[in-house]
Amino acid sequence: MVMKRIILLIVAVIAIICQGYAFIDSYTIDRDKLPEEAQNMLTEYFPKAKVCMIKVDRHLLKKTDYDVRLVNGTTIEFNNKGKWTSVDCKNREVPEALVIKPIRKYVTKNFSTLKIVKIRKKSGGYQVGLSDGVVLKFNLLGSYTGVLEIEE
Repeated sequence: MVMKRIILLIVAVIAIICQGYAFIDSYTIDRDKLPEEAQNMLTEYFPKAKVCMIKVDRHLLKKTDYDVRLVNGTTIEFNNKGKWTSVDCKNREVPEALVIKPIRKYVTKNFSTLKIVKIRKKSGGYQVGLSDGVVLKFNLLGSYTGVLEIEE
């Protein structure tokens, strides 16, 4: 009985601590809150776009990452070092320079009427979203590995 109460107390304390950390995230529109590399990326690839919101996402066991939403609807995710991990331009084309050359060539050759509207960098490669909702997978060198899904 005593052991059960101790375990319940420990679980309650952990829940309270975790709940407290959930509120550490902060929101701003100040580009200066981003790492320098993220600021440079926004300036280079989205020079005229205004920042609608920056979410500074602090994780309990991971490092901080950043979610940036531009006024035009584009969302960009950055890791703690300021390197982009995801760019979602909704219905607009992702800036060409953000897509490595082999992926651009593959999409141009096989999906000439479509445009790349999303790109996500993962440890195993890239996920590329096309304007028709198809998501393609590529390895780190840009070689096609398959279709991930079809979004609606």
